[in-house]
Amino acid sequence: MADNKNGDAFVEFDRVQKSYDGESLVVKDLNLSIPKGEFLTMLGPSGSGKTTCLMMLAGFETATHGDIRLDGVSINNIPPHKRGIGMVFQNYALFPHMTIAENLSFPLEVRKIGKSEREQKVKRALDMVEMGRFGGRRPAQLSGGQQQRIALARALVFEPELVLMDEPLGALDKQLREKMQFEITDLAHRLGITVVYVTHDQTEALTMSDRVAVFDDGRIQQIATPDTLYEQPENSFVAQFIGENNTLLGTVKKIEGKQALVELDDGEEIDCIPINVSKVGDRTRVSIRPERVEFNKSRLKPGVHTLKAEVKEFIYMGDIFRTRLSVAGNDDFIVKTRNAPDQVRLKPGEQIEIGWLPEDCRALDA
Repeated sequence: MADNKNGDAFVEFDRVQKSYDGESLVVKDLNLSIPKGEFLTMLGPSGSGKTTCLMMLAGFETATHGDIRLDGVSINNIPPHKRGIGMVFQNYALFPHMTIAENLSFPLEVRKIGKSEREQKVKRALDMVEMGRFGGRRPAQLSGGQQQRIALARALVFEPELVLMDEPLGALDKQLREKMQFEITDLAHRLGITVVYVTHDQTEALTMSDRVAVFDDGRIQQIATPDTLYEQPENSFVAQFIGENNTLLGTVKKIEGKQALVELDDGEEIDCIPINVSKVGDRTRVSIRPERVEFNKSRLKPGVHTLKAEVKEFIYMGDIFRTRLSVAGNDDFIVKTRNAPDQVRLKPGEQIEIGWLPEDCRALDA
């Protein structure tokens, strides 16, 4: 899956490949264009190629084949320090022997910026991340969250147009992570900078990004806005990797336009949208999100197929109820329902009927 070539591309990967041993490709024929001001996240499991792409863009790795362009100019042969790119890593990489202000001043000194201008820029960057009064401290005197803010300020201090972030929130606890997610996106949009962000945390990718590129096996499997990725996955990998997902195995019985009839392995039939199936007889993995499933038949259109299910577990989770069912041979079929006054509380062993709208059900590759 490739991204369209774009005349407005600020960052562009053009048929980029990367191999470490000359045989196996870690990144396979990557085409990707990122417009100015976009917050793009590269998301995928370990070893999917996302960090290698970021390192090639930063200049710490060299592409084996293809071209990487920044604002229309090929940067393949430009060393990292001359690319003018801000970087934020998980381990902060702050100099322990320098004060916070000296840490921020360092990238400006390297760029031969005069003392008074340096001081102004350092003050502005510290104020941006609400750390104005910490300039005189050392990194060891700050908490993890504060150090990460300083690392962010250092990446922004020389006003780069592009900032790369590699798992920057990985070391923080959940609450602080969520706070920093909003701070980073808010800052990026306010300053109008382009951000390429790498993570394996799908919630982080969905909440922070304008678009997400889902990587697996050295390729982009799908690139889209967060809601499109979640609601309209293009293959089984994306459906399983993004959010929670139910799958049922079956065979295509009929395809008519935008509707397919699938016979599940237990003989039941359901209607779906055909996505990666092309003909009758194709094996398919049908995908349905847990919150799209209905226990209440009156909410479904007449004629919608329903399935028999057995309740395995009913869990109270505060704002939602999470029910685990056995459906058509899948004992881990999950349904999420809002905690509402009319929600029936189910008991293990109960036999019920469930259904969903055909447009919420996608017939994907097996």
